[in-house]
Amino acid sequence: MSTIRDVVHALARRPGVKAAIVLGHDGLPIDSVSANGLDPDSVAALVPPLVSACRQLGDTAACGAFTAGAVEFDDGLAVVELLTSETLLALVVAPGTNVGALLYELRKHRAAIAGLL
Repeated sequence: MSTIRDVVHALARRPGVKAAIVLGHDGLPIDSVSANGLDPDSVAALVPPLVSACRQLGDTAACGAFTAGAVEFDDGLAVVELLTSETLLALVVAPGTNVGALLYELRKHRAAIAGLL
């Protein structure tokens, strides 16, 4: 049977993924894998305020509840996925990565991933 650690490592092995972090809404990592000196603790600490802002945006724009988001930067993307009411998945992705396929896979397997927590 797979564990959340197996999932995090599998996501981190995907082409273009620089970090995969499962974290609580408190910003503390539950499990993580990162490359190139990227600090998963620092990234995890910044995710909850981002999710809070996205929730407010969804409410204000009448878009409903936050489930996932992608933020684009000059040198990559950050993808955040709500797994459960208590946990999030954050990925740091290199530029040029096929994020569409990644988002599709995350949506398709969200319940299974959440079931491992």
